Amino acid sequence: MNINLIKFNTDIGRTKPENLVHADAACPFCDVEHLTDIIDVDDDIIFLKNKYHVIETADQFVLIEGRECESDMPDYSKEKMRRVIKMGVRHWKNLLASGKYEEVLFFKNYGLMSGGTIRHPHMQLVAFPKLKSDLLFDEEELRGIVIASRDGVELNISNCPRIGFGELNIVFEAGGNLDTLADFLQVAVHYVKNFFNKKTTSYNIFFYHRAEKIFAKVMSRYATSPYFVGYNIHFLPNNIGRIAEEIKEYYFEGM
Repeated sequence: MNINLIKFNTDIGRTKPENLVHADAACPFCDVEHLTDIIDVDDDIIFLKNKYHVIETADQFVLIEGRECESDMPDYSKEKMRRVIKMGVRHWKNLLASGKYEEVLFFKNYGLMSGGTIRHPHMQLVAFPKLKSDLLFDEEELRGIVIASRDGVELNISNCPRIGFGELNIVFEAGGNLDTLADFLQVAVHYVKNFFNKKTTSYNIFFYHRAEKIFAKVMSRYATSPYFVGYNIHFLPNNIGRIAEEIKEYYFEGM
């Protein structure tokens, strides 16, 4: 089969800390004094190696977004959000340019249905020496009804979604403004958490690249459709036009 098949170490996976189900468990990212293998720090934003090496063939890294355990991207000041995204994109690009990896995945899990285990806001970078990049995404999945566009950056809602149900995309053209990418990403996450489908409690952000373009997909998460899991059927919901108009009204009216 033409797929990326990667070994996952379940023995290490069992030892990973978890505080989404067990909310009273200690948070390792709050215990800054005992963090190891720190690579970069910008005030309370920390980039470090992931000590739980569950993917055997890859180098794994974590970007801790700040010291506040119960916060998330919609709570950040615009300046803080921009600093988080700039640090993440900088290290992502550095890993890609290092020559050591065929591909570097950059993503965020938030909430119980996202595949994550830690509540504290963070993102992950996973660097693969060998990976089939052409199988990771189809650029068509990152296009759609345009909601806003400025500074070489576009916010849209997918009309060819990866799975379905209101996937929001940010498209960053070569020479675009990273601050605008961060601003649009903050809008997308705020909408997903506060207005989409009676308030989504879990979501993912997936970053992709193609040449000098950067894409980010914000995807609400809940029990994944059996049509997709079993048969790879993607759903195009009939309300994406209404969602696009809602976001324009809530966040971009008068611009």
